[in-house]
Amino acid sequence: MNAISLRGVTKSFDRRQVLAPLDLDVAGGQFVSIIGPTGCGKSTMLRIIAGLETSTTGTVSVHGRPPAAALAAKRVAMVPQQPGLLPWRTVEANARLLLDVNRRANTATVVPPVELLREVGLGDSLGLYPHQLSGGMQQRVALVRALALCAPLLLLDEPFAALDEITRADMRNLLNRLIEGRLIGEVTTVLVTHSVGEAVALSDRVLVVSPRPAHVVADISIDLPRPRSDDLDDDRTFVSLCGSVRRALRHGMSAAADRVD
Repeated sequence: MNAISLRGVTKSFDRRQVLAPLDLDVAGGQFVSIIGPTGCGKSTMLRIIAGLETSTTGTVSVHGRPPAAALAAKRVAMVPQQPGLLPWRTVEANARLLLDVNRRANTATVVPPVELLREVGLGDSLGLYPHQLSGGMQQRVALVRALALCAPLLLLDEPFAALDEITRADMRNLLNRLIEGRLIGEVTTVLVTHSVGEAVALSDRVLVVSPRPAHVVADISIDLPRPRSDDLDDDRTFVSLCGSVRRALRHGMSAAADRVD
């Protein structure tokens, strides 16, 4: 069974169509990135998969059930663009937030948040509050908060977009190590990003989508061995794959411009 299946999915707001009819399958354990121009509907697609939005037409299933049911069953964890930490809770308490709220979660599969916090370099910051943390530290707490639930589907909505380039690269490498070292084969991950390098470095597949109404113009397999090195940027295959993604982005933009003309 696929972890995610979309059939004929569209989304319109009033009379504006955001998603063109979309068919998509994501196998369990895959890391898939969705990349496209600003405002093309990437985050809307992710929210539909998460059960936070409903599609206008079509069907969506997450592990064989409707997205809202998968969300209610604690089968989905999401990391948003902003960390969304509660200012009155410490690092440790923020990392435990989903576990505290979702007490019905299967505790037998839960990774102790403190263990994950130590793994991401925050073992000495457990008692600090959000205002005492850098942006990168806050985003690490948000990532741990989602991972601690051990949901089989992890959705990432541009979680590193607000970070500087150096911190963003560190977070990319950290996420790779977490997924590969602890959860690979147990979690399906979908990332929305604007960064070509980030998409290629993290993914098994990169879906390139067009301007609105969004449709997939390329489904690019990322043939890079795992575990991924922290210094991929100069690897020939990595550079070639980044070029393929950029060409697909240009093709999608050009085709959209032709439709307008």
